[in-house]
Amino acid sequence: MVILASASPRRQELIKQITSDFTIITADIDEDKSYVLSPLNAVLDIAKRKGEKIHKDHYDDLVISADTIVVHNGKIIGKPIDAEDAKKILRELSGEMHEVITAYCLFKKDQLIEHYVISKVFFYPLSDKLIEEYVKTGSPLDKAGAYGVQDNEKYPIVKEIQGSVTNVIGFPVDEIKKDFLSIIKD
Repeated sequence: MVILASASPRRQELIKQITSDFTIITADIDEDKSYVLSPLNAVLDIAKRKGEKIHKDHYDDLVISADTIVVHNGKIIGKPIDAEDAKKILRELSGEMHEVITAYCLFKKDQLIEHYVISKVFFYPLSDKLIEEYVKTGSPLDKAGAYGVQDNEKYPIVKEIQGSVTNVIGFPVDEIKKDFLSIIKD
């Protein structure tokens, strides 16, 4: 059995590009304690702890866990606390480049594969009007960095992405698929 250790609807949609036969079991962990680490180590730690929590009860199954962060000027930007925080985050990222880092882990029996993917995202300069309208939709409120690249057609925020687009959504499909195929062979 394949278990996705994530409540993210975006990850649940993207894993279907790898396998249609999976189940979801979420791992509730304290992510805040990882934020004392460097951004890369924090995201790796969170992804690993999510997977470990599920793997210990599902040793023979393939468990896939992931975590995504936005990093701007060396600072981790998580999900906004509320609408005002989302507006503040979008103003901070406006006209700037930031990185999106997704760490993921695959656990099966005694095997562990852990990797990360980094994409660079460039924002257009954003008007207050666009920020207000976008935040009113509610879409930015459950996303690291307070935006979803999938909203870009209606709300032009992202100017350019260098790297994996699915990584920016939170689940780097090509990279995970390669590791998925290698672990199921064993």
